[in-house]
Amino acid sequence: MTPVAEKADIDPKDSLCDMSETHLSREAHERLTKELEELTTEGRVRIARTIEAARALGDLSENGDYHAAKEEQGRMEARIRQLQAMLKTAVIVEVDAGGDEVQPGSVVTLRYEGDDDTERFLIGSMEERRDDIDIISPGSPLGAALLDGGKKGDVVEYETPTGARIKVEIVDVGR
Repeated sequence: MTPVAEKADIDPKDSLCDMSETHLSREAHERLTKELEELTTEGRVRIARTIEAARALGDLSENGDYHAAKEEQGRMEARIRQLQAMLKTAVIVEVDAGGDEVQPGSVVTLRYEGDDDTERFLIGSMEERRDDIDIISPGSPLGAALLDGGKKGDVVEYETPTGARIKVEIVDVGR
């Protein structure tokens, strides 16, 4: 894992700032950096023009275009803050494609105790999501259990938020 930013750069007063690391693939990090750049440049210019055009329509108290543009601006600024916080704590993960140990960025095939079917999951951030695979957060009870030295063939046990104990077999570990 390669740290992208020092945690000391983070303002602890920022309510959107979570001091935990965000594990990202190099591709996801590049995509998010590009999205942040677009939002902070062209996105802000575009929304400012939209707000200015709506202001020109007259009375702001009953101007639906103006209120819609301001709401869009708020959503965009929230996404900018989210991306900034995420990228400040980002750690680029390079998955060992030949390894059997579960690590952030791994795609694991799991079989729950008492079930014959298997399910595939990516261990990582929601920003890593793919159309064909679900995500398990490394900070979730299952994610933490899998990352605690779990290897192909192991059975790990974890406790759900409701207190139930569940066993799951790691059928395969890949990229």
